[in-house]
Amino acid sequence: MPIAVKDISTLQSKYSNRAQAAAPDYVNGVKNTQKSWSANTVAAAPAWAAGVQAAAQNGSYNKGVTNAGDTKWQTGAVNKGGVRYAPGVQAGAGNWGTNFAPYLQVIAGLNLPPRGPRRSPQNYNRVQMVGQALAAKKTGVAA
Repeated sequence: MPIAVKDISTLQSKYSNRAQAAAPDYVNGVKNTQKSWSANTVAAAPAWAAGVQAAAQNGSYNKGVTNAGDTKWQTGAVNKGGVRYAPGVQAGAGNWGTNFAPYLQVIAGLNLPPRGPRRSPQNYNRVQMVGQALAAKKTGVAA
């Protein structure tokens, strides 16, 4: 006996509507969790690494990208990313400032030699000095 199923458009609509109605439950669950996201994420690092390695070995990453294609990426980026970008940046502006401030201090503390003529090695050396200083800040290893 075949299994009776609803048509995909009905299920798709239900999926979308239920997700919208569940948004407050999602927020409540995040605010009131009894588990540490960071501790659980750190503990799961070996499983993440193994999963990434398995995906690389069996070609899952490439298969997923190939199956999605450029059209899916562009549609998602335009229809979802386009409307979420500005609010997401606004919501994260404080974190961005906190995280970028140490690098801005590094840049402000550099004493670069004078600029040379356009496209001169002297100018590339200035860029290299900035890059090395920022890399040293990020990694804690002097160049």
